[in-house]
Amino acid sequence: MKYQIGDTVLILHSSEEGKVVDIINKQMMMVEVKGVTFPVYMDQVDFPYFKRFTEKKMFPDKKEKKYVDDIRKEKPFPEKKVVDGVWLSFLPVMDTDEFGDEVVEELKLHLVNRTETPYKFTYKLNFFGKADFELKNQVNPFENFYLHDIPFSDLNDNPAFDFEFSLLQPDKKKAEFYEASLRLKPKQLFAKIEEIRTKNQATFSHRLFEQYPDRAFEDTIDFGNLAAKGFKVYDAKRVREHLEPARSVVDLHIEKLADDWKHMSNYEIVSLQLKTFEKYYELALAHHQPTLIVIHGVGEGRLRDEIHDILRLKREVKSFVNQYDPRFGYGATEIYFQY
Repeated sequence: MKYQIGDTVLILHSSEEGKVVDIINKQMMMVEVKGVTFPVYMDQVDFPYFKRFTEKKMFPDKKEKKYVDDIRKEKPFPEKKVVDGVWLSFLPVMDTDEFGDEVVEELKLHLVNRTETPYKFTYKLNFFGKADFELKNQVNPFENFYLHDIPFSDLNDNPAFDFEFSLLQPDKKKAEFYEASLRLKPKQLFAKIEEIRTKNQATFSHRLFEQYPDRAFEDTIDFGNLAAKGFKVYDAKRVREHLEPARSVVDLHIEKLADDWKHMSNYEIVSLQLKTFEKYYELALAHHQPTLIVIHGVGEGRLRDEIHDILRLKREVKSFVNQYDPRFGYGATEIYFQY
């Protein structure tokens, strides 16, 4: 191979010199320039020797005379780094199959922090709602943090990339934590890969957040004054006594929810089903139920997918599963809570 790890190379489009830190495949490598590591194609770099030779002067210049009134030139200011948030970056690793075609073997995942703040993070990769990989660490300002590799074939299994961020140095004005999530569908993935091929780029990225959020402050209420004015004020410890009873099984078939459903549009049907799901989900939490079964049916799977997307973002959900049940077939999801 032309290049080896440790070689000094010239980045052609920027005329900067860098060091080879990893060989990805026959077409790509990882290069470090001024502390920043990024992927480049082999045809985008060259050895710097020719450039050095052409810039080297054959004969030394005569020393210029210096005068007392010479003004010392100011040093140029360093280029300001772009601050635009925290990103999840995907690097497709290509290889050539037996027919000579380029195919994607795997994806290398990096967490890219393009802010001036360090963060602690917990990263989880889930397939069909089940955890497959988990990592806890911290990412420093303007750091490209390698997470792991994913075989390309696994991306047909509804991958969910879930993150929870918190500040390394807690700030009373900032949120205690921030959750971000990405769901990639195969069609979206193929489109992204085709786009970077067309543009001759090495990676594609998804921004997880631009700015870490501020803490949400709740207004305090003087319950004594409210009671004096005739309002009913309940003891929080007895709040469940005033709630609607919870259900252990919720059937979201539209004929169970509305009598005139035949006159409803598809949008109205799904909206009513999701509203009902949210209602009994919250009741299950309020009554500290350990589990909740949601019957969504099979159909085209739209309602099931919407519910699963909601569940992946809920902190109180320990896990959920959509598997065969003799009572409901594959048309129900069982949710397990954690308190």
